[in-house]
Amino acid sequence: MTRPTLTQSTGPAHTRILGIGGVRGEHLVTNDDIAGPIDSSDEWIRQRTGIVTRARAGADTDVLDLAERAAREAIANAGLTGADIDAVILSTVTYFHQTPAGAAIIADRIGATPAAAFDISAACAGYCYGIGQADALVRAGSARHVLVIGAEKMSDFIDPTDRSISFLLGDGAGAVVIGPSDTPGIGPTIWGSDGSQAQTIRQTHSWKDTQTGAGWPTLRQEGQSVFKWAVWQMAPVAQKALDAAGVTADDIEAFIPHQANMRIIDQMIKQLKLPSTVVVGRDIADTGNTSAASIPLATERLLREGQVASGALALQIGFGAGLVYAAQVVVLP
Repeated sequence: MTRPTLTQSTGPAHTRILGIGGVRGEHLVTNDDIAGPIDSSDEWIRQRTGIVTRARAGADTDVLDLAERAAREAIANAGLTGADIDAVILSTVTYFHQTPAGAAIIADRIGATPAAAFDISAACAGYCYGIGQADALVRAGSARHVLVIGAEKMSDFIDPTDRSISFLLGDGAGAVVIGPSDTPGIGPTIWGSDGSQAQTIRQTHSWKDTQTGAGWPTLRQEGQSVFKWAVWQMAPVAQKALDAAGVTADDIEAFIPHQANMRIIDQMIKQLKLPSTVVVGRDIADTGNTSAASIPLATERLLREGQVASGALALQIGFGAGLVYAAQVVVLP
């Protein structure tokens, strides 16, 4: 019997980000608003984190509401409609439903049905994970336009008395559309994980434990361990992303790291020896740490405020619970 040779799809050689959108929680929570329960002060929080305010959404706003608004903005800015979207990737760790995937609901809301749709759980690296997957889907011919969303309502998992991470967290969503390009617009993704350090950033307990009265789970982190890991091990990952893209620090016009902590960002700049001309995303000062949403939100802000221009070359890197990480060089929309 002669078996037929399977046909494999192929797509365009290159991809790029076609449009971006961003939405932040409507309430600005100051350091003074949260300092009391953690026995802290505005001065201490600013010195340790660089955060002045954090954006948080109201009780009637769901994480999918944030995701939908960012998605619609990204699609409009790409000059497309929901019907043009072939796949939806939603990165979130704060969507309450195990199933169905939030991405499928978003696809329906924006009129993208029957687009492929799935969620990914890669915490603060989730957006960069999504970019890597979208780039591969388009170049493989599996989709022409892919919507990537990072959306979090972190305030749903906050313990007001926790000094390890809760006071850092904000709410928001950022989205981009990835599509074909005549020239390379997304460099190779450098990604990985270290599950041996899974307890470094974690939920206090599992959902199953709530059945026996454990209460609502919240987030915790081992601050010093996370700081050292992010500073000393993530800068080499960012350098690998530069090398893989065939560029140097001198070629980069913007550096957009996960908005975890301003001190981490400053140390990474030193480790990478970035020129002073590089514009750095510092959205954390006003928005806080929004996990998977932080990189697209910081990117959206730089573009909206005119700090960088369309077509600028940017290095982005996400890192967080898992521990997981991902980085790539991209051309900004």
